[in-house]
Amino acid sequence: RPGDDPPGGILIGGGFGSGKSHVLGHLAARALDAGFVVSKVVVSKETPLHDPAKVYQSAIDDARLPGKPGSAIDEIAVGLRTDSAEYADLYRWVHRDDAPVDSRFAASLFLYEYARGDAEFADRIVRFWAGDKLPVADLRRRLKEAGAASTYRLAAAKERDLASQRFRFVPRLMRAAGYRGWIVLLDEVELIGRYSLLQRSKSYAEVARWVRGDRDDPDAPLGSVLTTVDDFDAQVLVGKNDVELVPKRLRAKGTAEYDLLATAAETGMRIVEREQIPLQPPDLDALDRTYLLLKEIHAEAYGWTPPDVEGLERLPSNRMRQYVRAWINEWDLRRLDPSYQPDTAASEVVVDFTEDAQLDGLDPQDGRRGQD
Repeated sequence: RPGDDPPGGILIGGGFGSGKSHVLGHLAARALDAGFVVSKVVVSKETPLHDPAKVYQSAIDDARLPGKPGSAIDEIAVGLRTDSAEYADLYRWVHRDDAPVDSRFAASLFLYEYARGDAEFADRIVRFWAGDKLPVADLRRRLKEAGAASTYRLAAAKERDLASQRFRFVPRLMRAAGYRGWIVLLDEVELIGRYSLLQRSKSYAEVARWVRGDRDDPDAPLGSVLTTVDDFDAQVLVGKNDVELVPKRLRAKGTAEYDLLATAAETGMRIVEREQIPLQPPDLDALDRTYLLLKEIHAEAYGWTPPDVEGLERLPSNRMRQYVRAWINEWDLRRLDPSYQPDTAASEVVVDFTEDAQLDGLDPQDGRRGQD
């Protein structure tokens, strides 16, 4: 509910053509109206769900601000209200000893204020917030110039960890710029069913994080809506026996890291099994309203009077997209040949869950699997 503050999220399930993407579009509009920053991420080969860095990059690149076009992160940086309570909260939070983010974020926030007269370095900081690298040596040199070298302890950090931490820092940055928080819409999550078992495991853990919230930062103003096909449970969790194989394989590795991953993956799978919100098929009234509206639109678009058409038989198994396509196709054909009597049939689209190693995340430079 975009009127409420995050964190956490929901998982929506529906068949092909049931309107999942349209629901996301509606929720995006509602969230923007409520003052949230909104991003839509389509899970794909280029944006695998198990890779936080790629998901973050896609999310920040797509981020939209209420009533403002252009680069969201640039507008957010320019709009930071350093005299506001929200900025003070951000500054205190990121400088806490137990802050769940690397000290780079505290240093960058301090230096962004300090570097206001240095547009080039200020832009490099904003690019770091947006996902680019910012060498530690550069930060140390700038901190030394500002007389704050001893305040920030900067050490090596994995890019995967920094990406996850950006999802903690940047929503608060958005609040400090006057927004309610960040809503991330994740579409076509069912693609994870085609990953290898290990990457499916990591993806289930990501489902848990997006829906349950970040256990290391439960107060982040970050919310999400995920979509998947409604038979993912039957086809993957049961069909591939992930419910048993995933935790068994992970715990067999005998490390604390994989034990934690197994627990998170189990949570993600339970969410898919038990907490998925199914999209309901349109009722007869909704179909009648949609039919009449489309008929008016078709008439105005082509300057004619469309005849009534039968379309598809109204069955609970049919999707709204199928009804719409059938009506429009029949009107298009009748407009070309008024005597033509089309006979429309619908068939179910079968989602392919065959494993494809190329979807796991490849390094485009050399074709190797991406490393954590």
